[in-house]
Amino acid sequence: MGEFHNRGALNNPANRFEKISYERDEEVSDEDEPEPKTEFFKDSSKSIISHNDSPDLGFSASVNPYRGCEHGCVYCYARPTHEYFGLSSGVDFEQMIFVKLGAAQLLAKELAHAKWKPQVLIMSGVTDCYQPCERKFQVTRQCLEVLLAFRNPVGIITKNHLVTRDIDMFKQMAAYHGVCVSVSITTLDAHVARAMEPRAATPVHRLKAVEELTKAGVPVTVNVAPVVPGLTEHEVPAILKAAAQAGAWGAGYVVVRLPHAVKDVFERWLQEYFPDRKDKVLNRIRELRSGALYDSSWGQRMSGTGLFAEHIRDLFDMGYKRAGFPSKRIQLSSASFHNPHIRQMELF
Repeated sequence: MGEFHNRGALNNPANRFEKISYERDEEVSDEDEPEPKTEFFKDSSKSIISHNDSPDLGFSASVNPYRGCEHGCVYCYARPTHEYFGLSSGVDFEQMIFVKLGAAQLLAKELAHAKWKPQVLIMSGVTDCYQPCERKFQVTRQCLEVLLAFRNPVGIITKNHLVTRDIDMFKQMAAYHGVCVSVSITTLDAHVARAMEPRAATPVHRLKAVEELTKAGVPVTVNVAPVVPGLTEHEVPAILKAAAQAGAWGAGYVVVRLPHAVKDVFERWLQEYFPDRKDKVLNRIRELRSGALYDSSWGQRMSGTGLFAEHIRDLFDMGYKRAGFPSKRIQLSSASFHNPHIRQMELF
C-alpha cells in the first residue's frame, strides 16, 4: 500500500464487505500524486439520535453530527463505520467526511416527539463533534442551540480546544445541570500526539480547554483514552496530575480498541513510527485481549482482562488518588426539560 503523509493512517486497507479493492502504484511518487485533500459530503440521514444497549457505555442515546473524522487518530475504533459506505477504514475515514447539515432540525423534531423520554444525550459517541470542519459547518453548535431550547442535558466528548467556542451556551446549561464536557487526553508527549493524532489539538491545548471550561463554571472531566500499553500507559499518572491541576472534576480511562481493519492501520503505523516498540505494544494488547488484538465481549472491550489489565487499573487508581481531584460530583439532570413548541402553542 502507498503512504499518506500528514494523516493518521498510512494506508487504505481493503473493505471487509467488498470483493474488489485498490492499491496506489508504488512507482508513483508523492510529487506525481499529491496528498489527497479532505472532501465533504452531505449526509441525508432521516434521524439523528442513535440508541445503544451496551452495558460498557454510560449512556444509551447519542448524537453524531459527522461521519468520519479529520483528526485522523490512528487508533480510532470508529474507522470501520466507513466500510458501510464502500470506503476504507484507512485514510478514507479521515479524508471523506459526511456532514449532517440537517442535524439540528432532526434533533428538534425528535425531542419534540411525544415518545421522547428526556435523558442525557452524548455528543459524540462515535466521531468528534468538534473536529476541524466544525469551524465551518457549525452543526454541533446548531444542535447545542436546540438542546438549550429544550433544556435536554448533554455530555460532550472531544479532544479539540474548539469546544471552548461554545462556553456561552455551556454556562446557561450548567445553571440547570444540563452539561458536562469530557476532554480526551492520550499522551502529554507532543511528538507522540502529533504522530498518533495528527490533526487533533495538542496536549497543551486540551489542558487549556479544561482550564477555560472550569473557570467558566462548566463541569469538565478528562478521559485518559485510549491507554496504549507499551507506548502511553506509563503516562497515566502524569496525565491525571495535569488534568487535576487544570481544574478537571474527575477522570476515567479506556484501553485501546482495534476492531476489524483498525488493527491493520495501527500495525502499519507502529512499523513506521515506533518499529522498536511494535512487538512489545502488540504483544501487550494481545495479553489484554485473550491472545487476540481485539475482543468485542461486553464487560471486557473497554478495559481488557488479565494481569496487565489489572496493572493499568491499579496505575490509574493510584494516579487518581495522588492527583487530588476535587470531591465534586457531576450530576446531569433532565428535570428542567420542556418542549418550547408546546409552550408556544399554549400561548397561541
